[in-house]
Amino acid sequence: MQFEEIIIETSENHVASITLNRPESMNTFSTCMSRELNQALGELDSDPSVRVILLKGAGKAFCAGIDVNELEGKTAIEYREWIEKMERPLVTISKLKTPVIAQLHGVAAANGMGLIAAADLVIAADNSRMGLTAINVGLNCVGPVIPVARCVGRKKALELLLYGKLIKANEALSLGLINKIVPKNELDSKAVQWAGELAQKSPIAVQIAKTAFYHSQDMHYEDQFAYMNEAFARLCTTNDAKEGVNAFFERRNPLWQEK
Repeated sequence: MQFEEIIIETSENHVASITLNRPESMNTFSTCMSRELNQALGELDSDPSVRVILLKGAGKAFCAGIDVNELEGKTAIEYREWIEKMERPLVTISKLKTPVIAQLHGVAAANGMGLIAAADLVIAADNSRMGLTAINVGLNCVGPVIPVARCVGRKKALELLLYGKLIKANEALSLGLINKIVPKNELDSKAVQWAGELAQKSPIAVQIAKTAFYHSQDMHYEDQFAYMNEAFARLCTTNDAKEGVNAFFERRNPLWQEK
């Protein structure tokens, strides 16, 4: 895979990384980077050797939003098509079978915060910050607030959307926007370790769990149980489920085969 504005790396522990690589622009979304990110997510999701995708940014920031140099001179229809392209990776992540862990350092602003919220899991440096900051320049983050609201709820999401303030890592943790905070100088190693730990789980069990979670989250309460029980039943018929149970009784490490 050859890309201009992202970097793809794979490892022997079934973890692949995508690095947003526009450090001179604080990894702001360009049309090119958004397209490449979306393509890379899909290609890695189809790779049977990849069990976890680690998403990070080059330079001093994770992602500072959308490149405003692309903003001028569009019709309303062109703006809608443009913003849909910028936000497509936020939607794509929820459709992947493979879990995506975001590795947050520096700032995640506007669409960058949306990308953090859209990721399945987030590990953050202790000095990182995030915010839906577009309101401060006369715009808004009505797209990125969608995954943010699913993490924090309506009242806090509206506050973040309307005031545009950056919040620190500890507040983001308390709001459910990130999963864990680590020292800045340990972020790389801790992120790889955490992704590697997830990659050791049964791939098919992880994929069914993620897919069922996203598909069922807007269902009626009782319907959600029915859907999840069907997903569990499908999992029980797989070779990995049988292998996992057998390994448990035999007190050995399981050998996963399915993705």
